Amino acid sequence: MTIDLYTWATPNGRKASIMLEETGLPYNEHAIDISKGEQFAPEFLKISPNNRIPAIVDPGGPDGKPVSVFETGAILIYLAEKTGLLIPADPRKRIACYEWLMWQMGGFGPMLGQAHVFLGLETPVPFGSERYVKEAKRLYGVMDRRLADNDYLAGAEYSIADIACYPWAHRHPRHTVDLNEFSNVKRWYDDVGARPAVQKGMPTLGGINM
Repeated sequence: MTIDLYTWATPNGRKASIMLEETGLPYNEHAIDISKGEQFAPEFLKISPNNRIPAIVDPGGPDGKPVSVFETGAILIYLAEKTGLLIPADPRKRIACYEWLMWQMGGFGPMLGQAHVFLGLETPVPFGSERYVKEAKRLYGVMDRRLADNDYLAGAEYSIADIACYPWAHRHPRHTVDLNEFSNVKRWYDDVGARPAVQKGMPTLGGINM
């Protein structure tokens, strides 16, 4: 059965398309143009009540009936559990996977997004841009220390935690972070970015691969 992905070309949207490419599940993309407010359409709100992309509809849900899933963390966990892929089987390793997935959703994403907002203002707000660029660099430092002794964020295995972080790290020029200052992140970034499924999943509907 083919999964329907409702998305746009943002880091969060690309998490879902990368995951679908990595798992090999068939899917169709449907553009939700957030620049035109299509995320507020009643039809979309039925599957994503928080009016955020992405969201998926899986016609073959856990009970064989259609199920919709919103929020990228929930989508990644759902697809990992559905396929048995990209989530560690070992309970201790799975804890690490969940920790770094939540780290991305709570910080390495929202804070970088704030940096994008303040850096993109026509009228500069120095306090805001300095605050969030500083926080972005702090978060990169946290990731760099984690990757000093681990190939991937959950440990030795590539997982949904890496999928969650990569599209945001892909925008490092936009939040004025030089990956050469974070050598472990740079190694991880190049490794993840070389994966065929990541390369295929990055360009999503509605924008260029940036």
